[in-house]
Amino acid sequence: MFASSLLARFMHNPTKKHMGTAKRTLRYIQGTLDFGIEFVKGKTTTLIGYFDSDWAGSEDDMRSTSGYAFTLGSCMFSWASIKQNTVALSTVEAEYVSAAEATSQAKWLRFVLEDFGEEQVEGTPILCDNTSAIAMARNPVHHQKTRHISRKFHFIREAIQAKEIDLIYCGTEDQIADILTKALPKDHFVSLRSLLGVKSTKGLEGSVEI
Repeated sequence: MFASSLLARFMHNPTKKHMGTAKRTLRYIQGTLDFGIEFVKGKTTTLIGYFDSDWAGSEDDMRSTSGYAFTLGSCMFSWASIKQNTVALSTVEAEYVSAAEATSQAKWLRFVLEDFGEEQVEGTPILCDNTSAIAMARNPVHHQKTRHISRKFHFIREAIQAKEIDLIYCGTEDQIADILTKALPKDHFVSLRSLLGVKSTKGLEGSVEI
C-alpha cells in the first residue's frame, strides 16, 4: 500500500528509477498471490485502532505520510493517506494530526457497527507509539507544542472525554500502522504484515478452501 501510494505521486512524469520500483512492486505482488487475510472464529468483536506518521518523510516537500489501521475481532481494515495537507513542523504535531484522522475514522466505524448490532460499549483503544502525542491529546491546556496545530484537530480531546476512544501507548515494534507509512527492513515488514493478519494460504492448509 505504501509503495503504490508513493509511486502514484509520479504517474505523470516517471523516471527510470520509478519504473524499476514499480517492477519490483509487481514482483512482490506476483510472489504473494496466495496471500490473504485470515479470519478466525470465536474472536470478540472489539474495535481496536493503530495509527502512525512518518514525520517529513517526503523529501520533495517535507510533508508527512500518515496511516491508520483497525481490527474488529479477527478482521483487519487498513487505510493509508498519501499526504497531510500541511507541512508538519515537529514529529509530535505529525503524530497528533494522524491521531485526529484515526479518531475520525474510529467514530465513524463505531457508528456503523452500532447499526449492525455490534455496539462498542467501551471506548475504542487506539494505539500510539508517541507518548508526547498522547499527553497532548489528554491535556486540554494550550502550550508551545500545539501552537501550529489547527483547532479542527483538537476534537480528539472531546472524543477522549466522551469515552469514545482511549489513546494507549505501544512500542514501535508492535505499531502495525508503521507498515503503511514508510519502507521497512524485510524482517520488520514481514512481522507487521503477519500482525495485520495477512498470511499465505499454504500455512493454513486443512483449515481453508483454496
